[in-house]
Amino acid sequence: RMLTRTPSVVAQVFLLLSIVLVIAIAVIQINQQQVLSPGLKYGIVLDAGSSRTTVYVYEWPAEKENNTGVVSQTFKCNVKGPGISSYESSPGALAKPLDDCLSKVKERIPVHLHKNTSLYLGATAGMRLLRLQNESAANEVLASIQNYFRAQPFEFRGAQIITGPEEGVYGWITANYLMGNFLERNLWRAWVHPYRKETMGALDLGGASTQISFIPEDSEEHFNSTLQVKLYGYNYNVYTHSYQCYGRDEAEKRLLALLLQKSNASANVDNPCYPQNYNTALTMKYFFGSLCTQSLRPANYYPNQLVNFHGTGDPGLCQEMVSVLFNFTACRDREDCPFNGKHQPKTKGNFVAFSGFYYTINALNLSGHFSLDDFNSSMWFFCSQSWAQLQFMLPKFEEIYARSYCFSANFIYYLLVHGYNFNAETWPQIHFQKEVGNSSIAWSLGYMLSLTNMIPAEGKLIQLPLKPSLFAGLLVFLTATALLCLLFLVYLCIVSHSRKNVPRVEHVFVPE
Repeated sequence: RMLTRTPSVVAQVFLLLSIVLVIAIAVIQINQQQVLSPGLKYGIVLDAGSSRTTVYVYEWPAEKENNTGVVSQTFKCNVKGPGISSYESSPGALAKPLDDCLSKVKERIPVHLHKNTSLYLGATAGMRLLRLQNESAANEVLASIQNYFRAQPFEFRGAQIITGPEEGVYGWITANYLMGNFLERNLWRAWVHPYRKETMGALDLGGASTQISFIPEDSEEHFNSTLQVKLYGYNYNVYTHSYQCYGRDEAEKRLLALLLQKSNASANVDNPCYPQNYNTALTMKYFFGSLCTQSLRPANYYPNQLVNFHGTGDPGLCQEMVSVLFNFTACRDREDCPFNGKHQPKTKGNFVAFSGFYYTINALNLSGHFSLDDFNSSMWFFCSQSWAQLQFMLPKFEEIYARSYCFSANFIYYLLVHGYNFNAETWPQIHFQKEVGNSSIAWSLGYMLSLTNMIPAEGKLIQLPLKPSLFAGLLVFLTATALLCLLFLVYLCIVSHSRKNVPRVEHVFVPE
């Protein structure tokens, strides 16, 4: 009996050991596999806005998530000087200001990757206006840029003027991407689609145009004004609209033109939106040279004639003048049509307001989200200051911006409250911010993300702790050992069972 028990125990131990070893080796092999990433890829986007050009460098792992790269901003550089549309009469002068930023970009991206790094230039409302006003000048500016970038070591993918709706949607993509509304890391550090996460609306205020983009309650109903976006394997129907001439700079030019008109073309004009005691002389071309103010030009228009503007710092009158910039009558009290005769679904959910919105709010010493009352009282206080006082109030003092913050604040109030129909209740849902982490909220990242859909992913190179042949050999050996032990145990069971069933012969002694 003892003899049969010993092999049985040995077989059981071997069987258990084999099973444990098979599981252990498989777990180690799966968990310890090292993904040797094919490295990083880089992309460069130039945001050629109406008032300036900004260069962004993005990088992402060469393997991708559902056809879209997981992109982060690694470098940003503001090109000195005005926006590219200002070079209409001297397109050749564009190269010098770009050189400074481009030489820094070359240092940031490994030299061996330069020729595989895509470079894109997207021009926005400043160039859209120039193209409408003078198409050949716009083409010359773009041609000058093409020549400049073709001589650079990067893979130049072209300079193009993007449309207003594209600018709006790319801004929406950037904001939601940075807020983690498309992707998030799970417990296992893998990228997954967030469960039931709401997207945010995006509000962008540039120099020449402003954009609103969000997913409406019923996107089917607003089918004509929604764009379909596909990211990370999901579809989104985004309502977006871009208002040309409602950018900060162009709106202010319209205000100056209206003030001149109101003063009967006098050479001295009071401006209630400029700070008290601020004086400046501007040429007529400065504010009448734009397509946005062409219809307001006086009959005796002399481009180089100077007009003296005197700041009166009157918040009430400033607000009254700003309201004239919006055409509220075109809508005839239709609820889904706030201004300019443009249909817009009801705003929904949280919004992020960036670019010009953020800089103005920051000047008023506000940040993040706050009540409409707080905004109004800060605006009123700011607009009542004299020019001398403002120099101590602003964190960064630059004349061209400082004189205009009161106008910008009133313009933002009218745009958001009377234009987009935000009210005291929904106003705190607007978050005014410039960046998330180290990445700027700007349409350029959304542009890059959409374009990475076209950049093919590279395969992963997987390095395993055991060589495949050794792993397979061990697996076969241990599995065979386990099977043999199992068969042996089954055999022992059968033998032991049959022994029990052998009939016993009893010797009965019958007495003779």
